[in-house]
Amino acid sequence: MYPEHTTHGRYETAVDVHRPTPITPVVMVPAPLVPMQPGAVPSVASVVLPDGRVVTGYAISPAQPEPAVAKPAVSRAAVNVALGGVGFLAVCGGLLLLTTFIAALTALITQLIILAAVIFGGWIAVQIFSAGGSKGGTTVNIRKAVIKRNRFYS
Repeated sequence: MYPEHTTHGRYETAVDVHRPTPITPVVMVPAPLVPMQPGAVPSVASVVLPDGRVVTGYAISPAQPEPAVAKPAVSRAAVNVALGGVGFLAVCGGLLLLTTFIAALTALITQLIILAAVIFGGWIAVQIFSAGGSKGGTTVNIRKAVIKRNRFYS
């Protein structure tokens, strides 16, 4: 059907209503089994359907399930997390040793600098305060001196 133009500028279409027809339920009757010899599977099997039709086809061996893969007692994710934790602890221990070594080396260098300052300072003090030895200047012995009119007579 074609839409019809109205005065309001809209198109109107006819509506078709479909009513579904109810389906009567079918009672399923199990198909009769064809007698078979025990232990032997026929190469061709026939099944009689409830409405009388016969379906013939090759027999299919039942699908064998795949063998279950044995799962480990602990999941791989748990093992990976544990190994990561062990590695992290090893790194932290190494960093702790490294920082301890750096602190000890710093203390050793500081003590060597202090020791050098004490030794050098002691050497300078001995040089300054030593009374013995000549100092390279002129020695003047004054025994009797006469000073008259701002003049020195020996």
